[in-house]
Amino acid sequence: MSEEIKNEEVKENATPEEALETIDEIKKAVEAILYAAGYAVTYEKLGEVLGLTEKDVRTIVDSMTPEYENRGISLLTFDKSCQLCTKEKFMPYIREALGIRRGGNLSASSLEVLAVVAYNQPVTRAFIDQVRGVDSSYAVNSLIDKSLIESAGRLDAPGRPMLYVTTDKFLRVFGFNSLDDLPATEQLVDTSAKVAEEGEVAEESAVEDTEVAEELVDDDMKIADGKIENQSREGAEIVLDEGGDSDDDETGGEVENIN
Repeated sequence: MSEEIKNEEVKENATPEEALETIDEIKKAVEAILYAAGYAVTYEKLGEVLGLTEKDVRTIVDSMTPEYENRGISLLTFDKSCQLCTKEKFMPYIREALGIRRGGNLSASSLEVLAVVAYNQPVTRAFIDQVRGVDSSYAVNSLIDKSLIESAGRLDAPGRPMLYVTTDKFLRVFGFNSLDDLPATEQLVDTSAKVAEEGEVAEESAVEDTEVAEELVDDDMKIADGKIENQSREGAEIVLDEGGDSDDDETGGEVENIN
């Protein structure tokens, strides 16, 4: 489809009360529908309402996306639907203005399961358990309840286990337009390696600091022992000197008296 849809095409496909004259009006209509809905609306449904084909609606919605880059809301486009939502950085102001309580965050186990599903979908629960090394039943059920993952049929294997995939809500919650926006696994590995390397450097530094501290303590102890030893020797010499003089005097006195 060209950048502009011919008015004749719009009028031909739409009913009289729904006919829109220009692309600008169609964009405004799409925005109004998405704003009023508050959830993702399929391109098929928008096409039915606007008298356009699903492909034409997708093209129009894609052209609208850049218009929201410098606004407080974003236009998220998925494979079969689109949705208007607020930008994350304004969430604190929205919560305070509307008196919305802060929702609970996903647990570490749920995030692990979500990552396994997102990067390997469709997957079975047995595969998730194998990757994590622990039972993931609770986390899987929790993510299903939150509509972040869903079943997508069964694997053609003994027992026919359920297959799980992420949902459009997962994309919306994390601000992705599609799974192609997921960070590359190489980046995740590099980040993990960097964290591990920083940890090793910090550990080596801590060991070196400990060794230096122990050496300083040893030196201080040696110095302290030397001082104590010297002081003890000086004190002993003084005692011996005083004791010797006293003994000599007494002995001499006794000798004199005997004599």
